[in-house]
Amino acid sequence: MRGPSRPERSGFAQRISRAVVRIGEIQITPSAGGFELRHRKDQARHDLSTFSVAEDAIALALYDDDGKYRRLRTAPNLRRGWLLKLADAAAVEMAIDGFYPGRLPAYEMWRNERLMPTDLRETLHRQSGMYRIAAKISDPQIEAVVSRTCQSDGGCLRTILWRRDRSGALPAMRLSGEKYDPFHDQTGGGEETVPLLCPEACNILIAAAREAVKATIPRVADSRR
Repeated sequence: MRGPSRPERSGFAQRISRAVVRIGEIQITPSAGGFELRHRKDQARHDLSTFSVAEDAIALALYDDDGKYRRLRTAPNLRRGWLLKLADAAAVEMAIDGFYPGRLPAYEMWRNERLMPTDLRETLHRQSGMYRIAAKISDPQIEAVVSRTCQSDGGCLRTILWRRDRSGALPAMRLSGEKYDPFHDQTGGGEETVPLLCPEACNILIAAAREAVKATIPRVADSRR
């Protein structure tokens, strides 16, 4: 009689067990005691503060090196100076979810060809309340807002998978084609990475679209004047 089968390991878990893996600004290195995670720019440093609990990733991701709150976890401003030592792949996956919430499930779905992107206009037309106005954004405004908000250099390290609308048009031609390529290292490091995928516009982009539309609406004069 067969015993209970082992749960299938994720593609990410298999990948980190074989070699050094990079995801976003993080490098994951197999070690004798499990795994070591550090900022990719800290590989040569020996003065790192050591942490050993996966949940520590949540606190490490909160603020940048200047102490400013990081409202977007995939922004290219992850703080440096830390070393996170973890015992197994499950702990690494938990830590990565703390650094980059929701990105590993998206990667696994993409790897298994089950990730279905939602075009920007569909996302905007689903908005309600104060964000309903965002659906009125024009194509040129989309170009400007996406180029400014989503650029990898100073904006966001996610790879855009969604399109502007059902026509399949790219949302911003000002961004290089690499911004839409899951196999490109969005940090500019030129190394093989696990991509941080963006299958649908985030709240930050939706808010930026709303502000772009509002800026084109004439303000009603103050009736008291």
